[in-house]
This record gives sequence, structure tokens and C-alpha cells, in this order.
Amino acid sequence: MNELKPIRAAASSQASRSFAAMRHPGFRAQFTTFVLAMMADNIEHVISYWVVYQKFHSPALGGFAIVSHWLPFLLFSVASGALADRFDPRRVIQCGMALFIIASLSWSYFFVTDSLQMWQAMAILVIHGCAGVLWQTPNQMLLYDIVGPQDLESAVRLNAMARYLAVLVGPAVGGAILIALGPAHGIMLNTIFYLPLVLWLVNAPYGPRYRAGTPPPRRAVRGLNDIVQTVRDIKGHSTIVSMILLAGAASFFVGNAYSSQMPGFAADLHHGDPGLSYSALLASDAAGGLLAGLVLEGGGLLLPRPRTAIIIAVLWCAALTVFSLASTYWLALAFLFAAGFLELSFNAMAQSLVQLNAPLDKRGRIIGLFNMASLGLRAFSGVSVGLIGNFIGVHWSLALSAIAAMLVAAGLLVLP
Repeated sequence: MNELKPIRAAASSQASRSFAAMRHPGFRAQFTTFVLAMMADNIEHVISYWVVYQKFHSPALGGFAIVSHWLPFLLFSVASGALADRFDPRRVIQCGMALFIIASLSWSYFFVTDSLQMWQAMAILVIHGCAGVLWQTPNQMLLYDIVGPQDLESAVRLNAMARYLAVLVGPAVGGAILIALGPAHGIMLNTIFYLPLVLWLVNAPYGPRYRAGTPPPRRAVRGLNDIVQTVRDIKGHSTIVSMILLAGAASFFVGNAYSSQMPGFAADLHHGDPGLSYSALLASDAAGGLLAGLVLEGGGLLLPRPRTAIIIAVLWCAALTVFSLASTYWLALAFLFAAGFLELSFNAMAQSLVQLNAPLDKRGRIIGLFNMASLGLRAFSGVSVGLIGNFIGVHWSLALSAIAAMLVAAGLLVLP
């Protein structure tokens, strides 16, 4: 019961505050620069994936792009959190932004010289994946310093909403830049969008130096041993364990693998132009997440509780199951919109619960373990949805994957 006290305290203080995190000037700056950086991330995907596809026509390279994006989160999320625990998270984020810029400039060089080889493309994709893992976990740590525990749920939800906003806006902006400037100059221009976050973090008054009280002792970064030790550290924290298991099951079985299968869903639904149907399905999922952020923030709804997060995850699995087996386009569109709404809701709540309950001296490693589960395990969802879909069809592979994740979530409901 003591573990729930900080949750209830944070929840009660937030109940009457809509968009509470936006009342902090520091968070407004963080939110704006986060959106720009996330948009740049999506723009790079649009331009680089297009050129790589045109040059190599390699499905294997497309699969490598997905693995290289998520595998670093599986291997290095806890190490990234350990770095943010030991050093200044602002500087770790800036290192991540530097890797993003290096990746974009590398793409630009090879596009200008028309000398891109497959191994070079694979190396740049790995750099891009490592940049993401150096960004996400330290950024989540910084949210706690910016808004404090009382407004953390609001900050996490708004940051998740920013991610969906970037998914909606990024491809459109990337497509416009690609048409207007071409791939080489377009991806070079894209580096500018990373700079506001880099510059703001130079003197942003957050991080270990600005925390009140005695700082926790610095622990050495021990690589894979940190994962084992962090798992041992959370054994007595039932809320943290349940939320990591919930996020891990959703990521392992489903993740975002259905997004790469969306052209097949659009074609099978036989509704108008397949290209437009495909775009509308992707936009529906992102729009659902964006609306969730606006509605839940504006109404102060769904306070962070473990049981609530698990129930919403079960509903998300049910919505994806109906979408995968829908035979009419509008039914599929509606339930994909619902899935986007529910996914943001339970993911943001699970992350908030982990942060609120993590001990101060282990927060970075615990957040890293959560990211390892919620992001890193997405590398395996391509097997459960994509590879198995080759044998039984992608509709049934997604439905069975969603049901498997639902069973894990339902099992968590009966645990003490």
C-alpha cells in the first residue's frame, strides 16, 4: 500500500489541472523542441527510406531498417539510463542529437555523390538507432526534473501526444521537402530541426546540479550487468514490475509491426484507391493518439493507476483484433482510430507509474528497463506479426498476436 501513496498524491493534485505540465515554462520549451526533433526523425525516415528503396529495391534492407531502429533500445536502454544517472542527462541527449545530425549529413553526402552502397546504408541506419536510445531515456528522466511528480503524468502524456503529432506532420513535411529540394538538399536541411533542442539544453536549469537535497551516489556504468542488477532492484516494487511486463507484452507481440503491414490491409479492404486508403489508415491510428492526448489532458481524466492501465491495454488489444479481422473499410478505420487512442492512454500511464515509483538513485536504470521492454522488444513483433503472417495471413497473425498480449494483460489483473 505504501507504494501507491505517491501515485494517489500525484493523482489528487492533478485532478483539477488540465494541461498541467504546460504551466511550466521549461516544459513548454522542452515540448516545442521535442516536437521539432521528433518531426526531423520522421522526415529522415521518409527521405532516406524512399531513396534506399529506389536504389536497392531490397526487402531485406527494409527489414534491417526496422531491426536497427529498435534493437539498440533492447540492448542499450538500461545503459543509456545508467549514463543519465551518472552524468548530466542533458549532455547525453545532446550526444543523441549529434548522432542524428551525423546520420542526416551522411545520407546527404552519399545522395549528392550518388555513391551509396548497401553496407554504408546499414551503418547509417545503426547510427540513427543508437541516436534514438541516447535520446529517449534521458529525456524521460528530464521530464521529472522539469515538472516534478505532481505534473509528471501530464508531461508524459503530452510528450506521447507530441510523438503522434510528429508522426502525422513529419511525413507530410518530409514529402514536401523531398519534392521541393530533392533528397540530398532536403535531408541536409532536416538537420536544422535538431538544433533547437541542442541549443536549449546548453543552459536549461534541470538535471543533477539543480536537484534539491543530497545527490544519490554515482554508480559505475556496467553494461549488461546493469540489466541484471536493475531487474533485482525492482523485485519488491509490484507496480513497476507489472507495468514493465505490460509494456513488454504489448511490444513483443504487437509493437508497431502492423504499421509496416498497412499497405496489405488497405489492399485487402478494397476501398477506393489503395494509396489513399493506406494513408488514411496510418493517419487514423496517429489521429486517435493525438485526440487521446487532447481529451485526457483537457478533462483531467484517467488518473495513473496500475489496474486502469492494464484494463486500457486489454481494450487496445480488443480494438486491434477487431481491426485485423474487419471486412469493411470504415469499421477497420474506426477501430484503428480507437487503437491509437487506447495505445497512448495505457503507454503514457504505464510510463508515469514507473517514474513515480522508481527510487531516485535508480530512476535512470529503471526507466531504461521500461524502455527496453516497451521499445526494444518491438524488434520481435516483426516475427509475431510479419513473419508468421507469411504463413497464415497478416490479418490472423495480428489478431492472434493481439490476443496473446491480451492474455498477458488479463493475467496481470489477477496478480496481487
